Amino acid sequence: MNPGIHIFERLPQVDASPAGTSELARPPVRGQPLVGLVRNVRSHRNARGGAPDALPDNVLLATPRLRSELPAILADLAAKRVDYIAIDGGDGTVRDVLTCGMGVFGDSWPTLIVLPSGKTNALGHDLGLPQDFTLDDALAAAASGTLVRRQPLVITQRDKADAQVCGFVMGAGAFNRAITLGQRSHKLGAFNAAVVGLTALWSVGQALFGSYSNPWRQGTRMRLRLADGSDLPHRGGLPSDERYMLFASTLERFPAGLDPFRGIDSALRLGVFDNPRRNLLLRFAAVARGTAGRKTRLLGFHSFGADVLDLDISDAFILDGEAFPAGSYRLSAGPKLRFVVP
Repeated sequence: MNPGIHIFERLPQVDASPAGTSELARPPVRGQPLVGLVRNVRSHRNARGGAPDALPDNVLLATPRLRSELPAILADLAAKRVDYIAIDGGDGTVRDVLTCGMGVFGDSWPTLIVLPSGKTNALGHDLGLPQDFTLDDALAAAASGTLVRRQPLVITQRDKADAQVCGFVMGAGAFNRAITLGQRSHKLGAFNAAVVGLTALWSVGQALFGSYSNPWRQGTRMRLRLADGSDLPHRGGLPSDERYMLFASTLERFPAGLDPFRGIDSALRLGVFDNPRRNLLLRFAAVARGTAGRKTRLLGFHSFGADVLDLDISDAFILDGEAFPAGSYRLSAGPKLRFVVP
């Protein structure tokens, strides 16, 4: 949970979930719910706000300083059979908790609460959470039964199935440079939707007006194979073993009014730019709204849903704000998780 973009040397190791894990999501009947609160003290709002107010006895607070502490924390919450796990942090904190918890809960998680206190809160936006959403607000909403289901994006090392990471927004190629730019925007005081808008405008501008030697116009070696083993077609503009940008997500709503996967029903949805042709990038607004037409696709844009996608990539990819190494991976949609919403 360190600030900035950290480049991992390998994917986290997720041990097999314990036997009888389905029972972990069925806590005993209690007079009041037992809540495990995992709080990232370094997240944007928490770092500014100091320590939380006194918590009631039915809330078990954990404030890990290192990711390596999370598996033991989550195993303890599972042993106590908590009714809810509340995650107080941004998208990166949610990614870390889900990744570390897969070996504890498997497909049977307690109901989840997100308290969006990070610099970026794309999941919070998707769930319709206000920025000031509190634990009290969440428990009141839970009592009235307002829940939605979401499936995280699971990225698994193909030759080592227990090496995996879970999150909601993944990208590669030019996406990496855009995320680095977004981190700089944070330092200037821009957050959430403002970051998305600034990053998109600057990135497209650099790619449109830069020379062919400009890094914003360079491709990344990657191979994309569909569930039937066939390669995703390539429309040219770059060598056949390179693509300009890959974007994948299981979110349903995006900040700044973006709707790139309109009309695609699969949980896992992807967008791919084969190349940085200027007449393709000029259609970026239509792509972002989900209204790209046949001409845009012929120029080299793909948007589609998939059960699985195999990815071989020569450079790092980014998942929810942090980078993971080049390699051979399988992308899929994870278990259906229950989230409390207002």
